[in-house]
Amino acid sequence: MTDLPAAARITEEGPREGFQIEKGPIATARKIALIDALSRTGLDHIQIVSFVNPKNVPGMADADAVVDGITPRPGVAYTALWLNEKGFARALKHDRLSNTGTIQLSASEKFSKRNQNRDAAQQLAGQHAIVEMYKQAGVAVERGSIMAAFGCNFAGDIPVSHIVALVEQILDVAKEHGVTLRYVTLADTMAWATPLAIKRTVGGLRQRWPDLEFALHLHDTRGMAVANAYAGLEMGVARFDAAVAGLGGCPFAGHSGAAGNICTEDLVFMCNELGIATGIDLDALIECAKLAEDVVGHPLPGSVMKGGTLQKFRA
Repeated sequence: MTDLPAAARITEEGPREGFQIEKGPIATARKIALIDALSRTGLDHIQIVSFVNPKNVPGMADADAVVDGITPRPGVAYTALWLNEKGFARALKHDRLSNTGTIQLSASEKFSKRNQNRDAAQQLAGQHAIVEMYKQAGVAVERGSIMAAFGCNFAGDIPVSHIVALVEQILDVAKEHGVTLRYVTLADTMAWATPLAIKRTVGGLRQRWPDLEFALHLHDTRGMAVANAYAGLEMGVARFDAAVAGLGGCPFAGHSGAAGNICTEDLVFMCNELGIATGIDLDALIECAKLAEDVVGHPLPGSVMKGGTLQKFRA
């Protein structure tokens, strides 16, 4: 365990994470309104769309129109998700996106086959091809990522030794292509993580790479996301993905109750109470959470959006 970090970086993924899984159609203009509102909260990185096959993810059929429709705010990086070369090519068409490359593997071959129709060998081989594609396009490769890093509904528990081996593969790919990664994200794609698993996995990786930075992408299907984030903070993790109001879920997770990322305003509230700076206006973020709930037309799981902060009571 280390001292808690003085500051945390939060990437907002609600627009992409949430709108990809909503059952009913959502008007493009309403998606844009939420993104523009989030841009005014102090968030400096918002993932707004994914470039995927609309037959598989109908909620992203208007991804190009969403990118074209936002009002970019200075100091805010707007990014997209893609899973293959075709999706990356679509992202390159948009000058307002801050495209950066990721070397991405899955800890579960069964999930990889469902999610991307690739086995482990195909996924690894594909990373070499896509890194070269990034380099040819002049796009910096800054991040590694491991999906299903803490467990999988189709493959069960994931040993820490397997995650260590995958990080080794990611770093080998980066080295072979002459790129240096800024950090590696551990994604709890199907919400198997517990605070103990977070500490064991991050601890095991830190033993091998004490100077490598790690980030956490935490889903809240089993209500563990805030507890897992706190465990990460105790281990010195200072980068997190989050989703306003708790939007979202993984359409390939294998159960109907799959929840979105850790709720952004709940995470910011916890950081504030711990004295960890985020640079985010929590009151403005709460208003965005209420807007998100209105946009999707049903209740969302965020807690602080309902309970509020403690400031009025302290005053």
